[in-house]
Amino acid sequence: MPSLSDRSSGFTDSVIRRMTRIANRYDAINLSQGFPDFAPPIEITDKLREIAPIGPHQYPITWGAKNFRDALSKKCGRFMGRDIDPESEIVVTCGSTEAMICAMMSVVNPGEKVIVFSPFYENYGADAILSGATPIYVPLVPPSFGFDKQMLEDAFKQHPKALILCNPSNPSGKVFTYEELKFISELAIKYDTFVITDEVYEHIVYEPYKHIYINSFPGMFERTISCSSLSKTYSITGWRLGYMIAPANIIERAKKVHDFLTVGAAAPLMEAAVVGLEFPDSYYEELRAHYTHMRDLFLNGIKEFGLNYNEPQGAYFVLVDISEFGASDDLEFCEWMAANVGVAAVPGSSFFKEDINNYIRFHFAKKDETLKAALERLSGLKAKALSRNNLRL
Repeated sequence: MPSLSDRSSGFTDSVIRRMTRIANRYDAINLSQGFPDFAPPIEITDKLREIAPIGPHQYPITWGAKNFRDALSKKCGRFMGRDIDPESEIVVTCGSTEAMICAMMSVVNPGEKVIVFSPFYENYGADAILSGATPIYVPLVPPSFGFDKQMLEDAFKQHPKALILCNPSNPSGKVFTYEELKFISELAIKYDTFVITDEVYEHIVYEPYKHIYINSFPGMFERTISCSSLSKTYSITGWRLGYMIAPANIIERAKKVHDFLTVGAAAPLMEAAVVGLEFPDSYYEELRAHYTHMRDLFLNGIKEFGLNYNEPQGAYFVLVDISEFGASDDLEFCEWMAANVGVAAVPGSSFFKEDINNYIRFHFAKKDETLKAALERLSGLKAKALSRNNLRL
């Protein structure tokens, strides 16, 4: 038999999705894979119910239905502070996951280098491999998850084709500051590098932190591919509606790559989601308040139990330090916790390029009753984990 692809030989299954299967196996509360258990805005689901019998149900324009792109350009333009041409500066994709690989394949050649901050969302390394690129990893150092400026410039000196920027960051919840983004933008211009952003948590940022679009810095719109989606903002992770915003010359290439990857996003879902894109600013203020409430509820609970964590500035994840439990294998610890404590998390080592395995990631995009139930179970984590470690010793 012929051999399989060398390019994909090092792939494992997604650890995040694997933890969902483990949660299901043990009937654990799933705080691993990041999707909410509350309903999307009723205006969106009512619209879907209205159009279900009548459509559209056939292929849309491959780079996105016109009314969806029009609404998207107005909404994103309002927050980015610039006019965005819905015809030449937007491609609608099947989630931000496709947007990221489409962006990579549009600008990166096999053999070229790409900077990736670590810790990072697990898809970025795979995207680099699928594009034939070589990742250059630059650490974001706990607990603040800042970067060393000299180390970042040393990475740029290797002449990478692009830098991937997740802001707010998954899994750390870091929100990059104005000064950090300014420094990155100056290096990108100095070394003639693209910046590919993942900004799916752009509207989930906690006071006093603020999300700043790097494409708003002087000279940066021309070299930035902004990737995002409706998944987190409107609680519709299963709808897989993402997009890319970039200059016309990049989007023209991305349209072709996207066409051959997935043809197009789901027509009826785009039609229903238009109403969400037209929400007033008050919706995003209420969204921030809702997530602030969930964050505070969960963090206050784990703080009461004496667990050590890094307070997230954005997104809906928190990294908890399990060093005190003496666990040498964070994946095995997460499997044990799902089975014996009844709560599922993601092992932190799946996000770090460095040899770091003392973190686990919880997400808190859940109803109050779900979080309270999880906290009730987690109240016994420390005692069970220390007992487990003593038995091993």
